[in-house]
Amino acid sequence: MKYFLCVIGMVMIIEGIPWFGFPQKAKQLFMTLAALPENRLRSMGFFMMCTGLALVYLGNL
Repeated sequence: MKYFLCVIGMVMIIEGIPWFGFPQKAKQLFMTLAALPENRLRSMGFFMMCTGLALVYLGNL
């Protein structure tokens, strides 16, 4: 459980960097993402999940 909480904390830190450092650019990015079609967003999400899964797998070798 301790490891899980550390991982969640690191994810939150990484996710917060753009909002803290570049709030205007982050807003522009999300406006651009909102304009994309849903199937494009879905494929991007699938790619990110597969990449994350591969990284977790490689990290546990």
